[in-house]
Amino acid sequence: MQLRIYQVDAFAEATFKGNPAAVMPLEQWLPDATMQAIAAENNLAETAFFVPQRGGLGEDGYGLRWFTPEVEVDLCGHATLASAWVLFNRLGYKHDRISFFTRSGTLTVVKDSNSDRLVLDFPATKLTSVQPPADLIDAIGAKPVEVLAGISYVLVYDSANIVRNLRPNMNGLMTLDRFAVIVTAPGDRPGVDCVSRFFAPAKGIPEDPVTGSAHCSIVPYWAQRLGKQDIVAYQASRRGGTLYCRLEGDRVHMAGTCRPYMEGTVTL
Repeated sequence: MQLRIYQVDAFAEATFKGNPAAVMPLEQWLPDATMQAIAAENNLAETAFFVPQRGGLGEDGYGLRWFTPEVEVDLCGHATLASAWVLFNRLGYKHDRISFFTRSGTLTVVKDSNSDRLVLDFPATKLTSVQPPADLIDAIGAKPVEVLAGISYVLVYDSANIVRNLRPNMNGLMTLDRFAVIVTAPGDRPGVDCVSRFFAPAKGIPEDPVTGSAHCSIVPYWAQRLGKQDIVAYQASRRGGTLYCRLEGDRVHMAGTCRPYMEGTVTL
């Protein structure tokens, strides 16, 4: 069996920036173990698989699933963006809006009418103030001014430099009781409202370059704190990437660009 595969840099304004995702269009789902093995072989933060599917309301779209090298995940932004880019730019998808049916409900991606950005529509994540596990702060290496939690821990700092210079102890983050750790601070460059980084070593992602799903938490926090709906967010990993976001009620819109890197064939 031979299957198409695309590698796309998502939330990237140039090749080798943003977050690389593998995208595999399928006619029907492969066995879960096979998809997990492919994701492990790709050794990227996420490999996305999609199949043509009709939604519960009768709309045409695609079933979409995401795998890290270690586990299947419930939500992934950059690989969703990359999947939409492949459909629009390589597979001849003719409409301006794509519906993806996922573990996190129906997610849509639309073309921005004023740029080459694609816009994700994702659910916002509610955060609550928590007392962090004692080993969390030790593993991160710097005391935050605030600790919140939803699906992941969110550590808020008052300086972008602290966020940029963190060198976490990955072994210390392996046993945490949340999916990942997000660190964030106010932006330190003109036009950037906030910066962040994302660590999930137990899921096979020591540091994710640019994490769309993390901004389901980051954007509502900064929108409330800054008193504005539109948030420009920069993820300050080594590769780096910018997300142009807007909070719309209980939804977060995230826009970004993609750059193709590689196309090929997987032989099973």
